[in-house]
Amino acid sequence: MSARPKLAWTGLWNLSFGFFGIQIGFALQNANASRIFQTLGTPLDKLGLMWIAAPLTGLLVQPLVGYYSDRTWTRLGRRRPYFLAGAVLATLALVAMPQMPAIGLAAVTLWLLDASLNTCMEPFRAFVGDMLPEDQQPAGYAFQTAFIGAGAVVASLAPWLLEHVFHLANTAAPGVVPPTVRWSFSLGAAALMGAVAWTVLTTRERPPELEHADDLADAPAAAPAGGWRWIVGGVVLALALFACERAGWLASSGEALLVAASLVAFGAAQLWARHGRPPAALAHLVGDLAAMPPVLARLAGVQFLTWGALILMWVYTTPAIAHTGWHTLDPASAAYGDAATWVGVLFASYSGVATVAAFVLPRLAERYGVARTHALCLGIGALAFVGLFAVHRPVVLLAAMAGIGIAWASILTLPYVILVRAVPAAKLGAYVGLFNIFIVLPQLAAATIMGGVLKAWFPAAPEGVMLIAAALFAAAAAAMLRVPQAAGTGNSMR
Repeated sequence: MSARPKLAWTGLWNLSFGFFGIQIGFALQNANASRIFQTLGTPLDKLGLMWIAAPLTGLLVQPLVGYYSDRTWTRLGRRRPYFLAGAVLATLALVAMPQMPAIGLAAVTLWLLDASLNTCMEPFRAFVGDMLPEDQQPAGYAFQTAFIGAGAVVASLAPWLLEHVFHLANTAAPGVVPPTVRWSFSLGAAALMGAVAWTVLTTRERPPELEHADDLADAPAAAPAGGWRWIVGGVVLALALFACERAGWLASSGEALLVAASLVAFGAAQLWARHGRPPAALAHLVGDLAAMPPVLARLAGVQFLTWGALILMWVYTTPAIAHTGWHTLDPASAAYGDAATWVGVLFASYSGVATVAAFVLPRLAERYGVARTHALCLGIGALAFVGLFAVHRPVVLLAAMAGIGIAWASILTLPYVILVRAVPAAKLGAYVGLFNIFIVLPQLAAATIMGGVLKAWFPAAPEGVMLIAAALFAAAAAAMLRVPQAAGTGNSMR
């Protein structure tokens, strides 16, 4: 494989600009999906369950997209066909979701939206590793993080701007999504398609003869072990969930059993890959996951804790702020609409901070180490979650969101610096997809378990969830200190 040339500033911009549009889609979903579901009649304790399509979709889509994009060479290139196709489907889903008249249809549309965004996102993460030399990769991921922050600012502020600048109504009849949200989704769809098209039209991927696609054809799949441990773990978790329900610590264990079933299914897939004749994609993905480098195994634990906290923020910030700042939990009230719009402003503020912090983090990581820098940022995020619980003045919450923004910039940048240098270049797409498992599983757990926890422990005080998120971030910061300090520096991890 020939050396990758360095890109100028404009090349880095073009390479990552599509992420601006992808994050507009994710941010509109994160800030408004709960509001849409509650508008259509979803009870508060079932709100997390409505989000279950998102992590389930990511769990299935990203590893497969990564595996096949490693092996794809077309006139459009290697990764670009995937994020172009995903952008087209995501555009359609964004337009449709706020128009849905029933909860079930909205949930299906959320599934399509998340599947499409995941199809876009995974190839973009691998794109940096494909196109940039090692010493430019932190800058490449910093550009991605900056565009993620900018896209989230635009999307999160959209309902507020449409209400206060363009005077669209922020309330509607019961069961109807307000015009501010509907127009935000339609405008976001156009921005998403345009941004991804920009990257597709302004970048050219390296031709096959300069890359390693041919090396994959005969690469054997690793033989995974430990399938029975995952199966036993799933059964033990199911029994523990039943016990918690009987003790009154969990209102219902039904939805949470999906997590236990996922562990059993993964164990069964390992046994099939080791002793049977599974499809090549399954054999390689399961084998690669089992043969994950040790530094990534530790980083996976950090990701699990981190993203468990983030899904709690995205699902429950709107009802939490509505309760503490506007003293309501009625999604049809004008006060709740005002709170939901302010949550969009809060989400925009943390994304704006992340946009700026993204360009500072590579310098801090170079001086203090990737692992220490990421641990520090997660610790700041833990304190910020405590602020979201304790602070009841809406304007002061902007300070807490600044802390979330610093952590968010680190989450989107530094783990991928470690990842791209820890895995074989020929399997980068597959490992980026597999790494997503440790982002998705905690979201699946939170979406299924937290509804029962909320109903059992604080049914009328959703802000209590923020303390759980703070504890998860603090644990992630501590776990990050166990990742070798040399992680992310040079070729030492290969």
